[in-house]
Amino acid sequence: MYQILPYTKNKAKQLKVIVEPSTKKTKKIDVYDYDGYFITSIGANGAMDYPLYLKHFGKEVANERKRLYKIRHKKDLSIKGTAGYYAYKLLW
Repeated sequence: MYQILPYTKNKAKQLKVIVEPSTKKTKKIDVYDYDGYFITSIGANGAMDYPLYLKHFGKEVANERKRLYKIRHKKDLSIKGTAGYYAYKLLW
């Protein structure tokens, strides 16, 4: 089970959503609004994200991985409310 790191919790506060460990075994996090309505599940279980890169490899590597992630997912991270949007905003 994925442990939600402080980086993601702080980002969730800024976006005004609630994050909890996912009930789906292939995802990391379930995202809910403040009324408790499920929005989406994000993050592939087993894949690294910005806070994990930061923790294990340092800021330089984490920033490079973030830059590459942004290039790879350019189409879906700007559409508010989508899984790609929340994945980028919360995990990267």
